Amino acid sequence: MNRGFWASLVLWCLSVSTALAVEVHDVRLWRAPDHTRVVFDLSGPADHRLLTLSNPDRIVLDVSNAALKASLSGLELANTPISLVRSGVREGRDLRVVFDVRAAVDPRSFALKANAQAGDRLVLDLYDRNPVSEKAVAAEPVKTSAATDRGSRDIIIAIDAGHGGEDPGAIGPNRQREKDIVLAISRELESLLKRDEGFRPTMIRSGDYYVSLKGRRDLARQRQADLFVSIHADAFTRREANGASVYALSTRGATSTAASYLAQRENAADLIGGVRLGDKDDVLASVLTDLSMTNTLDHSLKVGAKVLSRMDTVARLHKRNVEQAGFAVLKSPDIPSILVETGFISNPGEAQKLSTRAYQQKVAQAIHAGIRDWFLAQPPPGTLIAQRKQQGDQEYTIARGDTLSGIAQRFNVPVRRLREHNGLRDSSHIMVGQTLKIPAT
Repeated sequence: MNRGFWASLVLWCLSVSTALAVEVHDVRLWRAPDHTRVVFDLSGPADHRLLTLSNPDRIVLDVSNAALKASLSGLELANTPISLVRSGVREGRDLRVVFDVRAAVDPRSFALKANAQAGDRLVLDLYDRNPVSEKAVAAEPVKTSAATDRGSRDIIIAIDAGHGGEDPGAIGPNRQREKDIVLAISRELESLLKRDEGFRPTMIRSGDYYVSLKGRRDLARQRQADLFVSIHADAFTRREANGASVYALSTRGATSTAASYLAQRENAADLIGGVRLGDKDDVLASVLTDLSMTNTLDHSLKVGAKVLSRMDTVARLHKRNVEQAGFAVLKSPDIPSILVETGFISNPGEAQKLSTRAYQQKVAQAIHAGIRDWFLAQPPPGTLIAQRKQQGDQEYTIARGDTLSGIAQRFNVPVRRLREHNGLRDSSHIMVGQTLKIPAT
């Protein structure tokens, strides 16, 4: 064999090696309150190695047998610890990406296998060592209402917009993304609750970034929430499936085939990403946990029913009762938690409605009214609402779908007394936005 043959063989081997190289066809970046996430979209699985270097500080990511086919120049680095991103070739066939950083970070990386919605990905998380925004909010003490001088606190509602960041959630027929729709509805709900004296909303996800399912529960607990409301937009294999739903946690599994399917799908999202029990023995800790879960689940079902009845005024219901499923995001033993599926984004008609601000506002108003229905009737002790209920000077703002008899029943007062207390004639009509004074029971 002559040297020409060997030279041709080497060139052929190099061409095969190059052909088999994994391509990085997109690089995306999200800024969260406590970390920065960078996602590399790959054409196939690839091994990688993470290095931390100093003088100057930089994070190095080596991806084996990979080629960069995407641009790094378009990454939005403002408000991140990254000052510059550059790339090069290492040992002839490996991709090296270097992140120059201007603040101390703790890097973590992991690979995600391809699924029905996305291909193989490599994720790099740069956690701030001194985060200030989200954790500062979490560390704040429970605020008291400015309207009272007795130290009564506000009722805290944790609003959880599902998915976010590299997890878009379900995708609608016209490429509507669940994460965008539910964030818009959550912001509308936050705006409504901010106007209510005695209530204080807190957003679990305030922007386009991902928070793990456990992280969502932890943030709600850190902020001492009285209620956790997770907002989603449903999806199913059949396009004709439609209607809104409200879920609470089930300790015995799903109550329907659809609920089981949804629980598995939402729990899988975590792959991308009150009572002190430490001094109790196993038996006592188990009893306390069971009691807490039973009470929490009871409250979850009841507030869920209030929200579902309000949703019935603006949307077709998928099921007439609060369903129960094993959603991981609802597994807080000490915080009543519900998950609201605002409609089926896989249904063309509902996807179109959910994409409009007018309908998003209607959905938020229904959720808001249901939350108020529950807490005005059953306010937590020590809150401004509880104090006002005892003093008999409660006020109620009429929402869409309200009737005078329904309001009287909700607050356990006679209709006649409610009319007299507000100077209403027998023939009077109540209007949305009108404020009624609720007499003491």
